[in-house]
Amino acid sequence: MGVQHAYVTRWIGWPGVHLEPGPDRDELDQLLRQEGYVPVWFDEKTVDLYYNGYCNQVLWQLFHYVPLPLEARLSETRTMQAQWAAYQEANRRFAQAVVEEYDDGDLVWCHDYHVVLLPQMLKQLCPDMKLGFFIHTPFPSSEIYRTLPMREELLRGLLSADLIGFHTYDYARHFVSACTRILGLEGTPEGVEDSGQITRIAAFPIGIDPARFSQALDSEKVKFHITELRKRFAGRKVMLGVDRLDIIKGIPQKLLAYEKFLDENPSWKDKVLLVQIAVPTRMDVPEYQQLRSLVHEIVGRINGKFGTLTHVPIHHLDRSLEFHELVALYAVTDVCLVTSLRDGMNLVSYEYVACQKQNSGVLILSEFAGAAQSLGAGALLVNPHNVIDITANIEDALTMSGSERKDRQRQNYLHVRTHTAQVWADTFVSELNDTHVEAQLRNMHIPPQLPLGKLVRRYKRSKKKVVILGYNATLTTSAEAPGRQKRQNDQIRSLTRVHPTVKESIRKVCMDPNTVVCIFSGSEKSKLAGAFGELPVWLAAENGCFIRPPRQEGQSQGADEWIETIEASNMDWMESVQLVFDYFCERTPRSYVDRRETSMVWNYKYADPEFGRLQARDMLQHLWTGPISNAAVDIVQGGRSVEVRPVGISKGLAMERIFAYMAKDGGEADCVDFILCAGHFMGRDEDIFSYFERGGQLTEEDLLEMFEGDTHSMSSQALPHIESTASVNQMGSNTGLSALGSSAALSAHDWSPIPEEVPTPTAFLGPQDVKPPAGWKESHAKASMEGEGSKYIKLAQDGFWSCTVGRKRSKARYMLNNSTEVATMLHELATAAEQTSENAKRLEAGMENLRLENHALARVTSPVKGDV
Repeated sequence: MGVQHAYVTRWIGWPGVHLEPGPDRDELDQLLRQEGYVPVWFDEKTVDLYYNGYCNQVLWQLFHYVPLPLEARLSETRTMQAQWAAYQEANRRFAQAVVEEYDDGDLVWCHDYHVVLLPQMLKQLCPDMKLGFFIHTPFPSSEIYRTLPMREELLRGLLSADLIGFHTYDYARHFVSACTRILGLEGTPEGVEDSGQITRIAAFPIGIDPARFSQALDSEKVKFHITELRKRFAGRKVMLGVDRLDIIKGIPQKLLAYEKFLDENPSWKDKVLLVQIAVPTRMDVPEYQQLRSLVHEIVGRINGKFGTLTHVPIHHLDRSLEFHELVALYAVTDVCLVTSLRDGMNLVSYEYVACQKQNSGVLILSEFAGAAQSLGAGALLVNPHNVIDITANIEDALTMSGSERKDRQRQNYLHVRTHTAQVWADTFVSELNDTHVEAQLRNMHIPPQLPLGKLVRRYKRSKKKVVILGYNATLTTSAEAPGRQKRQNDQIRSLTRVHPTVKESIRKVCMDPNTVVCIFSGSEKSKLAGAFGELPVWLAAENGCFIRPPRQEGQSQGADEWIETIEASNMDWMESVQLVFDYFCERTPRSYVDRRETSMVWNYKYADPEFGRLQARDMLQHLWTGPISNAAVDIVQGGRSVEVRPVGISKGLAMERIFAYMAKDGGEADCVDFILCAGHFMGRDEDIFSYFERGGQLTEEDLLEMFEGDTHSMSSQALPHIESTASVNQMGSNTGLSALGSSAALSAHDWSPIPEEVPTPTAFLGPQDVKPPAGWKESHAKASMEGEGSKYIKLAQDGFWSCTVGRKRSKARYMLNNSTEVATMLHELATAAEQTSENAKRLEAGMENLRLENHALARVTSPVKGDV
């Protein structure tokens, strides 16, 4: 491989033989290490289950579009489970060997389907490792790949790599499609993004070392063989096939096409010869034994039918050739016939072209070989499943004019000479280095883990505290029973419920009279009230269109307790939007419409991701040119949803209104000195983080963005942009693939770095400069915009703690991975609140005792009236 010329390499792998522990193995181990090889040894059972079993019987066949065998007996199912366990164990052993050899700064390059789990295992042990992966086989379409029982685990294992390379764009596209359909991830222009981490996907067509063949052609040994072969083949056109005796190499199809050609062109039977080299492999497998018998049967039939005493039409060899023999054979033949049913690349075609500089032979190449993407311009491409097509191309190749042969050879030779193995390796390594640097830069925009201990200590020493929480994916968890395997695209089992511990934790936090809790949600009022209605917390439903003050103890539920922030008369657009949503819902299986009081959402998270994305793009065109063309609404695109809601609705503005109400009760006496804001918000709603970073102020830029900038203008950026969510990350309109040698540059619109300090607010609007948007109730807008809320906030630089839920790029300062970590955080805050409450009670009791003691002492020391 070309990389060995530019780097000090250590090759880690299985030596391909089984040796029991002892002197012989120790000696071989030492010899291999002296040459830069690090052997990983397996026992005989593991080799059989891992290599012969899962690698060759399962992965290799499936990746080459050979369906998995039907399991007629339970024992066969258990066999696959044992093979999978051996595959996992072998990958663990490889990972241990790599880590033992690894030094900081090393580059690790994993190869092929034998070690698909290795990237994930290595990243768990060394998170900063620079790791690339290359798959040398085809990668099947998602419809084929999804039949694999362990499909999710294998994809997750691969996605831990920084860069994954394939031979062709088609293979890369299939991989991205599998990640989309099976894992629910979306492709970006850079690759596949999962929880803020982007795995680069690119095509790197491999090459050969043409100089090695050129040098061999100049050697005396090869020249002698060329002379001998030309004497032997004199007067005949010679076709060549060099293949492993394998079910995907299409040898029977090649022979049948040749038989048909001879049958239809009897004049050629003494003028053409097919030399077929079939290198035996895996002859202990019954299917391969049957293949060999079939090939021998066809060869015998053709030679018996068209042969003479002095000539046979096929020379068939069941063995490999020495290098010099193979080079000579490449050089003297007139046609090379490659009819692979599936092939990752097929370098035989490259080797043939490299040896044909003088002879200008014709290459007949299967369109299902990866090399067809590179050499297709100069080769005759055939469908190996179409015997008639192969037959016609054999005739074209044998009768082709000399000028056309030279033109085709020149085209292919130029590619083989320039796209060498060295160039392939250098390009991949260069791309991996660039990808690793870009990943480090990108991770700077991903908030660090929330320091829970520091948060709790700051919480304890604060006087007036506000805790702001999101609802979906923050306080909720999957309704799936614990321990049950997660089911993909299961609408029933993917329903969410409130995390079992958060309600009690929130209740305890609210027991502290100096702590205010606010819960935000895009859901309707009934859903939010049903979950947290009995708690003394602020609720903000439908992204702040409705807010509800904390319910006091003993207060009954009522519909009039919600404060409406928009006029109902401004919702005339909903009926026409409903018609558009229903139209697309009927035409997009497994999508649904969620109608709320002030907004409407079309959700396609259970639909086919690619089809749903196309439907969403079409829907936007219908909305912009129809029902909302003159309406004051925003279109907000979620991970797999399209939401239409009144213009200007945002969590930041809703928080300003809540603080305005709090200011009326609290005034300046007890200003807020601690704010925790945690939630899984879409990028559009992360203005709530910016609101507090600016000291609780809304700038002119914020207001313009909320009331004007995010309306339904048809822009070039609107179509492809999808906001980030926990399971479906930010994506573009592209397929998620990168061309050879391209660099995944960071977008100019990426998030800015995490602020280390709270910035000093500047250039804020005064109350007289701010006008509420159309549709807001004047009384509520006035209370919100008079600046009372911002006066209520007096934060030190460490007083504001913003936290996004889910690993992604965010405006927040910190990050929690999931709702379970949110529940842990709330539990710690609840414990701290209980301690604070107990301390306050003890302090109050102590003060009361001291007051009583002072009162009693005063009575004793005061003179009694009338005493002398």
